[in-house]
Amino acid sequence: MTDILIFILLAIVIIAFSILAVTSKHVIRSAVYLLFVLLGTAGLYLMLNYHFLFAVQVAVYAGGIMVLFIMAIFLTHQPGENVRKKTNWKIVSSSLLSISGIALCGYIIVKNINRITSFVREDEIDMQNIGMAMMGTEKYQYLLPFEVISVLLLACIVGAIMIARKDKDEEKHDHIKTRIEELEEKSENNKENKI
Repeated sequence: MTDILIFILLAIVIIAFSILAVTSKHVIRSAVYLLFVLLGTAGLYLMLNYHFLFAVQVAVYAGGIMVLFIMAIFLTHQPGENVRKKTNWKIVSSSLLSISGIALCGYIIVKNINRITSFVREDEIDMQNIGMAMMGTEKYQYLLPFEVISVLLLACIVGAIMIARKDKDEEKHDHIKTRIEELEEKSENNKENKI
């Protein structure tokens, strides 16, 4: 009974903060709401007695990835500014796609619920097997995809920095242009006043 109550509480937290993360107009608040979603997911892993996945979820996703998101937000946006309001057709189309995705997931879960229970094991996977699967180089081992994802994340960080730098350079050029135009107008006004 306690497990069911904890699961319901975690599910409510995950659903509520997921909706808030998508609908919030402040980018930083959306990132914080996403952090709570990731922590709720870690709580689900803890309920399933997957202590390793719980630790990875908290350390990697809730820790590292959220820091990366917030750094990217600070580099590319002014965090205090509101996000622009979407047009009506975007809201309607995204709502329809979300509802159809939820319906498809529900259909798949209902159809396969009996198959899932036959694969669930009570014992926890050995840490050595997880390590060999993650860092091995043989078939069905994930060292190469792990390295490819790390290079992809590095490329994303470099791209975000380049975009942020480009915007700041454009702001400097715009500021210089407006300052030159102001000075030209003042000099023309001074010439007219002298005449």
